Amino acid sequence: LPVAAAASCLGLAGLGFIAPPAVGAPAAAVPAPSLRACTRGAAGGESSFAGTVGLAAVAFAAAGCARTAVVRRAEAEAATKKKGVRVVEGKEIPWNIFSPKAPYAGTVVVNDFHPQTLTQETGDANWETAHVTFDHGGMVPYIEGQSIGVIAPGPDKKGETPAKIRLYSIASSAVGDKQDSKTVSLCVKRVVEVDGTHANREVGEDKPDKAGTGYPDKKVYRGVCSNHICDMSVGDEVLITGPSGAEMLLPEENDCNIIMLATGTGIAPMRSYMRLLFHDKAGANADGTRKFSGLAWLFMGVPYSKSLLYDDEHREYKATYPDNFRFDYAVSREQKNAAGQKMYIQTKMAEYAEEMWELMLSEKTHIYMCGLKGMESGMEECFGPIAVKAGKEWKEFAKSMKKAGRYHVEVY
Repeated sequence: LPVAAAASCLGLAGLGFIAPPAVGAPAAAVPAPSLRACTRGAAGGESSFAGTVGLAAVAFAAAGCARTAVVRRAEAEAATKKKGVRVVEGKEIPWNIFSPKAPYAGTVVVNDFHPQTLTQETGDANWETAHVTFDHGGMVPYIEGQSIGVIAPGPDKKGETPAKIRLYSIASSAVGDKQDSKTVSLCVKRVVEVDGTHANREVGEDKPDKAGTGYPDKKVYRGVCSNHICDMSVGDEVLITGPSGAEMLLPEENDCNIIMLATGTGIAPMRSYMRLLFHDKAGANADGTRKFSGLAWLFMGVPYSKSLLYDDEHREYKATYPDNFRFDYAVSREQKNAAGQKMYIQTKMAEYAEEMWELMLSEKTHIYMCGLKGMESGMEECFGPIAVKAGKEWKEFAKSMKKAGRYHVEVY
């Protein structure tokens, strides 16, 4: 029997049969996908079936034994499962090419444009957010919306050395800030708590960090990995794991609408999207026009205007593509609405509630939310009353968007 006929008997007709990677081939040799992955529905199967599956299918068709076929199919799947990839909606994306036990040793390089410290001093201990770029030599491919892990030397708060892995959303597009597919950038807030519940430095032990901030007269807690990254200098080694994550991937359709809600460093995946949509050559047509024809609307929340991240990029996109990009900021400690309330993301969205509701009713609209967990309740606060007017219940409406793959949330 032909393999296709046997596959039909097995119920595998919908799966593609491709050649497996060479035995012993390194996982890093898996090529990066050329297309963005769609997140509608649940992730597809994680395996690629090769010629061994076809042989199993033929054997099954000849023997006519369903039980034997199931066993052989499972054996073939286990034998030919690709390393370093995961299938999402029928497309392979990079996945855990490097693990905590076998990380990739990258190198810190000069940022393409931004200074390492993006923010200005506000008077708060944890005022600093840094943009740091790692050279991975093309060995850690990723796509927009994914994360990588970083392993700090430690010791961590449990005394472990090296410290346990910490995951960070990637702030660069798939081609990287330098557009050579050899770098990855992170947007990291330096965690510093003074005289709080926890401390890993007693009075007299804290020393100035790379940004010059130190509290020798206080008990201080410094996040192990965030300080490790923010203190890095060009040439330093960094241990990278991943990539991982399928929750925040962009849709494939270029005419979709993308509403982005970010607090602080939750801007990271949003920046990766915007670099692709409005900046990189990878997002342009042959004639120089952009492939993206929908609307990308960013809402960003920060405590101070000095805490704004990538404002220069947002203004450039708005000036160049006014029909395709909008942005609004909510600066909670400096702005208030007409009712005298502090300006949080949901407060700012309320100014456009009707317009945003109409957008969300469209099947072309996706919501992306990254940052503080409070944003989820903020959505209900903002759109609950409008949903009721429309004969809907917000939580159920949000669930329906999630089920349709249009509601993407990564909060902490």
